[in-house]
Amino acid sequence: MGLRLFNTLTRQLEPFEPLEPGRVGVYACGPTIYGYAHIGNFRSFLFYDLVHRYLEWKGYDVHFVMNFTDVDDKTIRAARAEGVGIGEFTEPFGEAIMEEADTLGMRRFDLYPRATDYVDEMIQLVATLLERGLAYRTDDGSVFYDISAFPDYGKLSGKDLEKGRAGERVATDDYGKEDARDFALWKGVKPEDEEVGAAWDAPWGRGRPGWHVECSAMGLAEVGTTLDLHLGGEDLIFPHHEDEIAQSEGATGKPFARYWLHVKHLKVEGQKMSKSLGNFITVRDLLQRDVSPAAIRHQLLSAQYRRELNFSQAGLEASERAVRRLLDFQDRLRAHPVEEVSEGLGLSEAASRTRENFQEAMDDDLNVSGGLGALFTFVNEANAILDREERLPRSEREAALGLLDSLDEVLGLLEVGRRERQVDRELAAWVEERIEARARAREDRNWEAADAIRDELAQEGIVLEDGPEGTRWKRVGTGAGKEAGAAG
Repeated sequence: MGLRLFNTLTRQLEPFEPLEPGRVGVYACGPTIYGYAHIGNFRSFLFYDLVHRYLEWKGYDVHFVMNFTDVDDKTIRAARAEGVGIGEFTEPFGEAIMEEADTLGMRRFDLYPRATDYVDEMIQLVATLLERGLAYRTDDGSVFYDISAFPDYGKLSGKDLEKGRAGERVATDDYGKEDARDFALWKGVKPEDEEVGAAWDAPWGRGRPGWHVECSAMGLAEVGTTLDLHLGGEDLIFPHHEDEIAQSEGATGKPFARYWLHVKHLKVEGQKMSKSLGNFITVRDLLQRDVSPAAIRHQLLSAQYRRELNFSQAGLEASERAVRRLLDFQDRLRAHPVEEVSEGLGLSEAASRTRENFQEAMDDDLNVSGGLGALFTFVNEANAILDREERLPRSEREAALGLLDSLDEVLGLLEVGRRERQVDRELAAWVEERIEARARAREDRNWEAADAIRDELAQEGIVLEDGPEGTRWKRVGTGAGKEAGAAG
C-alpha cells in the first residue's frame, strides 16, 4: 500500500506523496538552545532520525533540515543573567546537543540553520507581509501579524479564535499590538536586547524577530516554498505551527507544508516530566550516569510517535536487554558454522517475511513498535533453527545477517550497541592492564605507585575490590549491563 502518515492538517491517515516524485523536503522544529536537551526533546529528535532513515531506506532522496533557535525571550533572559552575549551563551548548548545526538546514533541532517544567521530573510518576509496588508506596525518599531486578515487561521489546530490566544508562548505584552490574538513578527528593541547583542536594524525600526517568523524564514529559505513534511512536538501545533502557516502562506500564496507530523509528549515513571516534581531528566544526565546510549535510543523509539511513552528505569533495563539480545544474536549468527549446500532450512524465507512485516508496520504511520516486534519474532525463529542445526547453509546465514543490517539502517540499535560493545572491550583491556601494573607495584612494595594506579582508575569511574581470589573491578554507574571483571 505504500507509506501512510497521519496528517495533523487533515486529521486523517493519508498516502504519502511528495511534491516531486522521489525527492522529499523535510523541515523539523529543533531545540531552543538555552539549556541541555531533555529526554522529551530527544524523543522528538530520534523520531526525526527515524523519519530520515526510513525515507532513505525506501529509496527517497531526502533533504532534511532541523533548526536551532538561538534568539528568543528565553535565550535573551538567560544570556543576560549570565552576563554574556547571546552567541557566547547558546553555543555550548548547541554543541552539546550535537554531541549527544551523535552518541545516540542520530545521522547528521543536511543542515542545522541557526536563527541569528537568517535575520535578513526574516526582515524580507516581514516586509512582504506588510506589503500584502497582513501585518501592521506599532509606534515602538514592532510589527504584528493581523490574523483577522488571514481567513484560514486556525486550520491546523482547529482553535476557536473567539476564545483568544490562551497558551501562547509569549503572552500579551507591552509592544502595542491591536488585538491580543495577533502575534509578533518583529519586536521593537529593548535595553536587554542590546545588552546581549540580540538587536538588528530593519526598515521599520531596530529590534529582533519574533519566535514564529524564524522557522518560516528558515524553512522557506532552505527547503522551499512548499515542504513535503513538517515535524515537531505536539505542543508546537498551536500557536507556533499555526503561525508558521499564516506567515508562510500569507507571503507566498502557496501551501506551506503538505504533511504535518507531531510527536506526543512522554511521561517519566508515569508522571508528567517537570522540574518541580524532580523528574526532569536530560540526556546528558543519563550519559554521565553511564546509562547505555543504545538503551536510551531503544526506549525513546519503542513507542509509535503518536502514542504516549512512559520513560522509566524498568524500561531502560528492558531496553538494555533487548539491545544485548540483538547483539548476541548477530554474534551467534556470525560464528555459526556454515556449509555449501543448496537445501534451505527456512531462514531465508523467514528473513524475507520479516522484511515485509517490518515495512508493513513502518508504512503504517511509522509504527516502529510493530517493526521491532517483527524483528524480535525473527530472532526467536532464527535462534530456534540455530539451536537444532549444527551447520547453516551459507546463503541462509548471509540472508539473516543481511536482514539485520538492512533493518538497522532504520533502527540504528545494532550500530550504537556495537560501538558501545567495542568501547567496553577496550575499557576492560585497559583496566586489566592497570590492575596488573598495580599488582606488580604491590609485589615490589611500591605502595605509592599502587595507590596512584587505584586513583587513576577511580577518576575513570572504576572501583577496585581486593579479595582472596584476586582483585575485582566494577564501573560505577546506573546503566544496566555494566559488567564487573576480575584479575588474578
